[in-house]
Amino acid sequence: MRPQQPQPLTREEHLELGRELKQARVKLRELAALVAEVYGPQNHAAFTFQKIIEALDTLSEDMQVQAAEDLRGQPVEGLYT
Repeated sequence: MRPQQPQPLTREEHLELGRELKQARVKLRELAALVAEVYGPQNHAAFTFQKIIEALDTLSEDMQVQAAEDLRGQPVEGLYT
């Protein structure tokens, strides 16, 4: 017996996830700025914050591509980016 194919996210689920990721990106940028201001941009924690922000940016771009695939024929601009 074949395993069931996973169901793609709905438009509403993509909208909600996109909002959550955008909020997370804003908050992480605020925290990164604070850490860099307090400890300096060369601090290891500040560097790690930057890496996390880059990873979240990449995730958002990947989810934008996934939304376009899941919601073919529907406008998806700006859901994640």
